[in-house]
Amino acid sequence: MRCGREIAGRRKGSHRAWLVLAHRWVGLVIAGFLLVAGLTGALLAWNDELEAWLSPELFLATPPVPDAPAQDPLILRERVQLAYPEALAVHAPLTTQPGRTLTFNLYPLADAATGIEAELAVDQVFVDPHDGRILGARRWGDLTQGLKNLMPFIYRLHYQLALGVVGGRVFGVISLLWTLDCFVGLCLSLPARGGKTAKSGQAGGKSWLARWRTSWGVRWGAGSYKVNFDLHRAGGLWAWAMLFVLAWSAVAFNLSEVYDPVMKSVFAHQQDGAGLRPQSVPELVPAIGWQEAREIGRRLMAEQARVQGYTVLREDALSYEPSIGVYRYGVVSSRDVGDRWGATSLKFDAGKGELKNLWLPTGVASGDTLRTWLTSLHTAAVGGMVAGLPMKLFICAMGLAVALLSGTGVVIWRKKRQGRRHAASAR
Repeated sequence: MRCGREIAGRRKGSHRAWLVLAHRWVGLVIAGFLLVAGLTGALLAWNDELEAWLSPELFLATPPVPDAPAQDPLILRERVQLAYPEALAVHAPLTTQPGRTLTFNLYPLADAATGIEAELAVDQVFVDPHDGRILGARRWGDLTQGLKNLMPFIYRLHYQLALGVVGGRVFGVISLLWTLDCFVGLCLSLPARGGKTAKSGQAGGKSWLARWRTSWGVRWGAGSYKVNFDLHRAGGLWAWAMLFVLAWSAVAFNLSEVYDPVMKSVFAHQQDGAGLRPQSVPELVPAIGWQEAREIGRRLMAEQARVQGYTVLREDALSYEPSIGVYRYGVVSSRDVGDRWGATSLKFDAGKGELKNLWLPTGVASGDTLRTWLTSLHTAAVGGMVAGLPMKLFICAMGLAVALLSGTGVVIWRKKRQGRRHAASAR
């Protein structure tokens, strides 16, 4: 009996050694990336506020008189289109926030001879909603244009290390390793069942839960190494659920070829964009004008709200997709988990006005509901403009926690490496 227990103990010890090895080297590989992601993520939790602080001339608009009405956003879109004939203004926000400008996105036109899309000098235009003046423009993420692109550049760092598609793929792989390492770290925090205590030397001197409870605390009076180790272990445990949410949602953002098959094999999903195929030649000027398209979108959305049993809270945006010849009409509805932007949307044909598909963020397919919550938590988009303040604080703190766990992990590895070197020198 004793021999069997010793063999089982050695096997468990071997398994743990492999987990320690995996946690060590995976942690070292992802530490630098997570340090950047954590610090930039803490800033991005306050993206709107920082954008307005850095570039008030682009994001803030003072009404001429209190409660002054805003102009129709679609009329302002036409004004932007006239000012930038070399591009297409394909996106129009439909709701104006008090004291804020409206942002219009531009779509590059393809050269008639070569078919290659021309590179735009700017792709975002900012308009005063009251008097219709164009206040400025920028090429999103181009740091050479100054501070007005600092936050977009930080977003690019967070999302893809500012390296384009390649950086995004690398971050996707890092996120997948991080997701797996969440479970490895959790396993390593668990005490072995039937272990010995320091006082009694007998198995079962303390309950398994009592021994695991020590992993959740920090020995502040101990030396710097033990405090660092406890911060790494306890910090990872207390924040474990949200760390997993951040890691797996990052896989959804950057590595869809892994996320989608895994989630679709377990959960139901809506057929988003089923039957919509790119046209051989983009339809640059839709047969249905923007004003009529908004009315069609309102009518179709109201019909779907009655059928599906949800409430439209406010309009969000109308956009046109030239490559497939459809309009997308988005609203904030009772199926959304926040009201910063609307995820409830439908697409309809830009020539005939026929409904192509409806997408609801929650309440229809469990996989889509889960993804909506994962990505909304990741981007601090849960709750309204005021109710979302605690969420922003929480996500900011989580970004700093990710950076802290990365730093403490590297310190642990360095200290143990020095210890192994000293032991080898002594031998």
